[in-house]
Amino acid sequence: MLSNFLISQGFDIFGRAAVQFSAGFAAALAIMLIFGNAFINRMRTWQKKGQPIREDGPKTHAAKAGTPTMGGLLILAAIFTASILFMDIYNPIPWIALASLAAFGAIGFVDDFGKVKRQSSQNKDALLSPKARLALGGIIAIVLTYFIDKNMPAYMTGLSIYFPIFHKLVHFGILYFVFAYFVIVGSANAANITDGLDGMLSKVLLPVLVVLMVALYSATHINFLPGGVFIPESVGLYPVLGAAMGAVLGFLWFNSRPAQIFMGDVGSLALGGFMGTVAMLLKAEIVTGFAALMMVLILGSSFLQTFYYKISGGKRVFKMAPLHHHFELSGWAETKIVERFFILSILFCAIALAILKM
Repeated sequence: MLSNFLISQGFDIFGRAAVQFSAGFAAALAIMLIFGNAFINRMRTWQKKGQPIREDGPKTHAAKAGTPTMGGLLILAAIFTASILFMDIYNPIPWIALASLAAFGAIGFVDDFGKVKRQSSQNKDALLSPKARLALGGIIAIVLTYFIDKNMPAYMTGLSIYFPIFHKLVHFGILYFVFAYFVIVGSANAANITDGLDGMLSKVLLPVLVVLMVALYSATHINFLPGGVFIPESVGLYPVLGAAMGAVLGFLWFNSRPAQIFMGDVGSLALGGFMGTVAMLLKAEIVTGFAALMMVLILGSSFLQTFYYKISGGKRVFKMAPLHHHFELSGWAETKIVERFFILSILFCAIALAILKM
């Protein structure tokens, strides 16, 4: 393992976990920055017309026509490469997180390929229908939850939810699989819908990854939180989380307005599913729910718009859903929306950290 070599050379300043996290972060960031331009040019050549722009979307998005998509492929490559270089390959915990990344990335790839091939963003033209996506996501969530449960410490079960304020771990049994569906599949779809403006998903997600990093530190340091969960095997997630943060930050270099490439479903679904899976591996589902509240609100705005439209006979709550499009049609500049959602994400994550520490 490359991290063992770094430690043997005197780089173990703050401990093995810090070396693994830092090395994973640096390697993934370097991969993104070194290969980013070449990858974008390759996608532009292959896709020609790029990602189809939503016809009924804000008129300002017409300028984005021709921008290539599937930038998530490079993100996934960077995370996998950096993780495998520095993680303990015999620890199953990081492999579960990476499996989630790969599985939801595969669903996203099929979606993106269909959009590019048919040059349509309409669900009726997709290779996978929304129901098929949800069903496949559910199967993945069940499989992931099974392996999460099997790899929890002997003194606890993976079919439990940790309530941080009360310091209680409550066993839910078979019902936890239902909860897991909403955590993992919900996270994947929340991230997918949040990825609607240049740089927005990256900026909203980065603070959430910081919260997961603190939750990981808590889970691997028994004295950090009184009454907190202790999952020593989760130490294997340090290089993986570091790689995820480095890859997302590196992608932002190219995706900030005006975007040179879009993440696509292959990136957003993968990162969202990864976020939910890591939260479950750390028993930090509730804390992560508060941290990702900006994504939850964006996802909720789409559900609310659709529900109200059906029951009201065509009326709308928002000018357009999801939420960021409503503000665009209200006259907010795209950069203003992204920065304000970024600020709100930081505030929600600060609340999540406060809850974690209570």
